[in-house]
Amino acid sequence: MPVHHLMIGTWTPPGAIFTLAFDDETLSLELVKRTEIPEDEPISWMTFDHTKKNIYGAAMKRWSSFAVRSPVEIIHEASHPMTHDPQASLASTNTRAIFLLAAKLPPYAVYCNPFYAHAGHGSVFSVSSTGALDQNVQNYNYQPNSGVHGMVFDPTETYLYSADLKANKLWVHKKDASGRLELAGSVDAPNPRDHPRWVAMHPSGNYLYALMEAGNRLCEYVIDPATHMPVYTHHSYPLIPPGIPKHDTMYRSDVCSLARSGKYLFATSRANSFDLQGYIAAFRLRDCGSIEKQMCLNPTPTSGGHSNAVAPCDWSDEWLAITDDQEGWVEIYRWKDEFLGRVARVRVPEPGFGMNAIWYD
Repeated sequence: MPVHHLMIGTWTPPGAIFTLAFDDETLSLELVKRTEIPEDEPISWMTFDHTKKNIYGAAMKRWSSFAVRSPVEIIHEASHPMTHDPQASLASTNTRAIFLLAAKLPPYAVYCNPFYAHAGHGSVFSVSSTGALDQNVQNYNYQPNSGVHGMVFDPTETYLYSADLKANKLWVHKKDASGRLELAGSVDAPNPRDHPRWVAMHPSGNYLYALMEAGNRLCEYVIDPATHMPVYTHHSYPLIPPGIPKHDTMYRSDVCSLARSGKYLFATSRANSFDLQGYIAAFRLRDCGSIEKQMCLNPTPTSGGHSNAVAPCDWSDEWLAITDDQEGWVEIYRWKDEFLGRVARVRVPEPGFGMNAIWYD
């Protein structure tokens, strides 16, 4: 099928899920549906379950879930408060639901990270028979000053790796048969100013990639086969141009994600001023997972705002989406012959629009 749908949320109220359609033959991109959701639950990060029949959202003070009947029929089914800390759900605190990760293997639990204050724990939710968020079955420990912004499982979903931006470290937890977690260990980031925000794992399970928000670099780690802990290889790659002015105050790197084949990795950075641009980098990976070469470091059209999130499609290496909430653009890029080119874009002038895109079909 030439038409592929994407869903996107917003950073600020009013809450809504936007469905867009991209035609890979005509290279058209259009908004096809705005689905209203609870107004005070805008979704700053969303993900599908393993069947793409449910969307899970990090929604301000709540964790939400929606049944997906079709690209244009999305139904709110559940919203759960943050219960890991009594202060977290209070309107007087800035604690915010920031990220969640849905397991692809039974029992299909959903793993959730709060951010800002009172974010020293993650939460595990079970799901109903239809995939809706059901019960908060565990609140597991990081440390009091933690602020985890991204997580990834190893290919077997036995070990969970967390990027702790605030505490400047990577955590490793082991998952048991019930989906609950037990701490395996942690490692400090290589530099006190790194502040890891995002992690991605090679399909081989041999290499982990940590994106450093403040360090504005991508660091490569090899996984110790005995302990499953990440070991820094001392290979890192810039996510903003080396020598750029005010590199340590005006830029913050965002996310990294692998192409479908596992042969390429993409990563983005954002700028802290609308007068500056963010960047997207592409990397070629060896079969074992180590980084062979940085292919490009291209400017994005805007600073990226809170977003500039890159989202490769999940059926080929050819297409990826980038979203920004500075101006509300969704852009589709084509990765062909190891060159990156924009083929379509559309602007959605809605408050806070432009969080991460998820590919439905």
